[in-house]
Amino acid sequence: MNLNQIHNIYFIGIGGIGMSALARYFMNIGKNVAGYDKTRTQLTDELEALGMKIHFEDNLDLIDDSFLNKENTLVVITPAVPKNHSQWNYFLSNDFEVKKRAEVLGLITKDTFCFAVAGTHGKTTTSSILGHILFESGVDVTAFLGGIVENYNSNLIGNGKTVTVVEADEFDRSFLHLHPNLACVTSMDADHLDIYGDSATIEASFVEFADKVSAKDLFVAKELPLNGNTIGINEEATFSAQNIRIENGFYVFDVKANTELVTNVKFGLPGHHNLSNALIAFAMAKKYGVENNKIISALASFKGVRRRFSFQIREENLVYIDDYAHHPTEINAVHQAVRELYPNKKIVAAFQPHLFSRTNDFIDGFAESLSKFDEIILLDIYPARELPIEGVTSEWLLGKITNENKKLVTNENLVETFRNTQADVYVTIGAGDIGEMVKNIKKALHEKV
Repeated sequence: MNLNQIHNIYFIGIGGIGMSALARYFMNIGKNVAGYDKTRTQLTDELEALGMKIHFEDNLDLIDDSFLNKENTLVVITPAVPKNHSQWNYFLSNDFEVKKRAEVLGLITKDTFCFAVAGTHGKTTTSSILGHILFESGVDVTAFLGGIVENYNSNLIGNGKTVTVVEADEFDRSFLHLHPNLACVTSMDADHLDIYGDSATIEASFVEFADKVSAKDLFVAKELPLNGNTIGINEEATFSAQNIRIENGFYVFDVKANTELVTNVKFGLPGHHNLSNALIAFAMAKKYGVENNKIISALASFKGVRRRFSFQIREENLVYIDDYAHHPTEINAVHQAVRELYPNKKIVAAFQPHLFSRTNDFIDGFAESLSKFDEIILLDIYPARELPIEGVTSEWLLGKITNENKKLVTNENLVETFRNTQADVYVTIGAGDIGEMVKNIKKALHEKV
């Protein structure tokens, strides 16, 4: 398929974080872009402000006539769209070119030098840091990201034609559509067991992805069973962060890169998981040929990703952090980071579980990770693409949490619950619509002070 011959791009699920990055890209290169999503969000508002026509009802009559010419229209879908979606079925039955988001990314990146960032956790932050380093260093790059980068207020960095940075998503084996030149794997924890069935199958898929590049072009967290350049924190590795300290809220550390020592690298995102993400981005940029001083400068200026340990309030007597974490390993990482920064403070966390299947698969891990906070507020499970599973409820999870300072509340009561809860540090966690409540929670907490 030749994308140059396509003028109209229609997205079904345009408000998805990965889909919207593609939508921004196609608009930037002069395509006619529109789409459907089931829910209006801050992200769809931002896309509409750029000039995209978006509607929120699955109605064929709402599709602009210009997108009904199959000779020059590409339809992009997300795996989250239900099989009975009438617009999707219309395009399929009328022989339109319909492709998954991952297939389109594969087409775009095939003729570029492609950095592919894989892992069950850390993809978005690592690819965002890497995209920022390359862009700030003058590389002709476009980075397609799964989060809104604070430096750019966008999930698309740059408008380059020769180099791309993409998140290599393991969901639905999407990352196997990519053509990487340099690749990394940040983590390989079990997830998406509704797709893979067991942890051995998901590991095999990561191995297949990793085999797309040679060992010298692969960068992996040291503990992973893959053959490549290793990344470690305070341990022997191809690239290792050492002499780590915290100065004025920033990590400052040295990087041992093979036989070279790069000193006093500064990075502002808390948590050892973010330190590892920064180190992988450092290593990949260095492998590409970016000079040390440019990498160091870009790391110091990176402001983070929206909903990835995102400080909403950061005052002496009041802190509010929002995070996208939706897996026990990610929740543990949030807890480690917040405890490191605020060791003697009371920390209350509100968590919205994401997917019935994930809650069912990792129920004990969720209970253990959440129990570490001083107080837990639990919301109902956000279903996303799923139907309920009998017996899998937030009440079940609440019963397994060993910390007695816990409660289950509705979405409608969350803001009021925060208003009536006394703590030094407040955290909201989850990948569902809890992110849409952040603005109101922030307002309520400010009013308490």
